[in-house]
Amino acid sequence: MESTNPDRPIEIENCRDVLRVYSDGSISRSARPSFNVPVSDDGSVHHKDLLFDPSHDLRLRLYLPQSDGQKKLPIFYYFHGGGFCIGSREWPNFHNYCLRLASALPAVVVAPDYRLAPEHRLPAAFDDAFASLEWLGTAAAEEEMGEVADFGRVFVSGDSAGGSIAHHLAVRVGGRGVFGAARIRGFVLLMPFFGGETHSVSEAECPVDAFLNLQLNNRYWRLSLPLGATRDHPYSNPFGPESPSLEPLELAPMLVVVGGRDLLRDRAADYSKKLKELGKETELADFDGMQHGFFTIDPCSAQAEELMRVLRGFIAKHAG
Repeated sequence: MESTNPDRPIEIENCRDVLRVYSDGSISRSARPSFNVPVSDDGSVHHKDLLFDPSHDLRLRLYLPQSDGQKKLPIFYYFHGGGFCIGSREWPNFHNYCLRLASALPAVVVAPDYRLAPEHRLPAAFDDAFASLEWLGTAAAEEEMGEVADFGRVFVSGDSAGGSIAHHLAVRVGGRGVFGAARIRGFVLLMPFFGGETHSVSEAECPVDAFLNLQLNNRYWRLSLPLGATRDHPYSNPFGPESPSLEPLELAPMLVVVGGRDLLRDRAADYSKKLKELGKETELADFDGMQHGFFTIDPCSAQAEELMRVLRGFIAKHAG
């Protein structure tokens, strides 16, 4: 009979079998992505990885669609999701979506990585994202990018945790939005990852078998927020009791995307509503019946194509 070792650490947190945290404080990460889908690459979009933050060895993936050379393309940032705890620009589901964004918008897509929790708790991800915008200020020297990209038309988007990153960047940038030759024209929050101590209706009624359920949602916040912080921390809850007022800030136009079957729906819709009440230029796109991350799960579905149409309209409206 196999004996058990009472001193052996036990697993206390598990994020999609990619990140495991143990009772002795040790952490293990799998190199395997949690979404093992085939890469859909027809070769029409050239992509390459570049170092943007040597101090933390952080890289981004640059997507350059084919261009006729007649008109330069907008720049579209995409920060991946994963509850600030998992995910990478290299994961095939995010990679497929960036390929689709580049070809369908069309746009030069910039997909940065950022440090992950719990090894690097917030605000590490926000600081890394800001560093990637600072990189853009010098990126005109990147020969291929300079040939096709319009640095005067930059849009910053993020998916789930990346949507939260987009919010915090919008607040940090304010009305400035200029990095060297680059100018930010708008922000796109794709099913943003916000939280709070009091659960919303969509959180409380979320089924346990949902793609993002309440248990996993709370686990991400537990691992990513500063030690001792609650979900009402300003990093999590933009309109929480501890959060500074957004009223005096000048914010670039925002598009907030929600899904009817997403646990985060109500919180993101309320965020958009409150921004509008503060006089901020905000649009809400509600995809009825759609679950969290539907556009990365199947980037070519009818609903993902409709989202692409919405994104094109937002870019055209605010391109300047």
